[in-house]
Amino acid sequence: MLRIAIVDPSDYSRDPLRSLLLGVDFVWLESECSRYEFFPDVVSQSPPDLAIVVLDSDHQRALNMISQVAAAFPKLPILTISSDHQALLQSLQRGARYFLTQPVGLEEMLATLRRAQMENGLAGANGTVSGPAGHSCQVVAILGSRGGVGCTSLAVNLGCDLASDPANSVVLLDLDMALGDADISLDLMPDHTLADLAINIERLDMNFLKRSMMRHESTGLYVLTHPLQIADVGVIHEDHVARIINLLKISHTHLILDLSKALIPTDMTALRLADHILLLAQLELGSLRNVVRILMALGDDDGLNQKVRIVMNRVGSDYGEGEISLKKAEETIGRPIFWQIPNDTKAMVGSRVAGVPLIQYAPKSRAHQAIYALAQTMSNKPEDPAVSPRPTSSSFFKRLVGR
Repeated sequence: MLRIAIVDPSDYSRDPLRSLLLGVDFVWLESECSRYEFFPDVVSQSPPDLAIVVLDSDHQRALNMISQVAAAFPKLPILTISSDHQALLQSLQRGARYFLTQPVGLEEMLATLRRAQMENGLAGANGTVSGPAGHSCQVVAILGSRGGVGCTSLAVNLGCDLASDPANSVVLLDLDMALGDADISLDLMPDHTLADLAINIERLDMNFLKRSMMRHESTGLYVLTHPLQIADVGVIHEDHVARIINLLKISHTHLILDLSKALIPTDMTALRLADHILLLAQLELGSLRNVVRILMALGDDDGLNQKVRIVMNRVGSDYGEGEISLKKAEETIGRPIFWQIPNDTKAMVGSRVAGVPLIQYAPKSRAHQAIYALAQTMSNKPEDPAVSPRPTSSSFFKRLVGR
């Protein structure tokens, strides 16, 4: 992760710069400063990988400060931004290494940041970056083969199981914009929703985002909910979803994305940003047919199909003789079933009615044992044989999430 400190006394130019940087998935905004004279102290207290100085509020003060910082921190690369070409030239003479001309576009900023990474050895050996504490974030999208297949129940319980481990920091995003109900499943009442973040996207930062999330106190799961009013769904666009997900990845170990069934643009953005896509289905003809249709649709988008893993829910349900066998389902889909969650109507319905996750309501239930084992596997922890639901291709999933 490229840790950046910025200084700009002008709100007019600092706010757009902050928004631009927060939309870059490999940037960590270490600190902001609104006074040139305070910036050397800010840098000394929390040294960044790159300093960005906007010169236009007071060229001379900014240039003097650059000289001071460059002398005190000779290895710190400094990027200057200005609409004045002469000021930019002087900044390079004072110790800045890079410059951009106002107004700054995203492509120009990305190119300069990548250049700074490479020239100053700030990228990892494989060209990737990690979070501020060296963690990587697993982004898991949960997509249903039809309505009512159990996506929200899986998302909520998988999130709670992951969050119950103190080593994890987990966020559930309810991206079923019109009809989501993850908040009801956990008996939560949101003060802010994704619509509020979208409306205020230009000033979205880590503090604003943290204040907008609800916390399930018993498990530690954070939740960002869909808009309360269906009329507000239209204010949320795919760019908003991308910025929110990229910002959350910086400070959390797992993101669980509960999608709609419509594959609308916000869903497709979430799928592209996901590391793993759990496609949830049941052993009945309509659900399996839709799995095939979804796989064909995702096959048109580079890389999405390879991220999909089939999860079969309510295995051993009340369909009786009408339930399709696992072998026949795999033949129909054309790929192996990755994970199985047994039918456990009493535990699942009771949990939802009570607004309590399975880990609290029925921790020994068969459904919870299966989801708990999936959570353990996703955290690269050994499964407890006593609670293993006999998932298929378990070892392959461990290799997948352990990359």
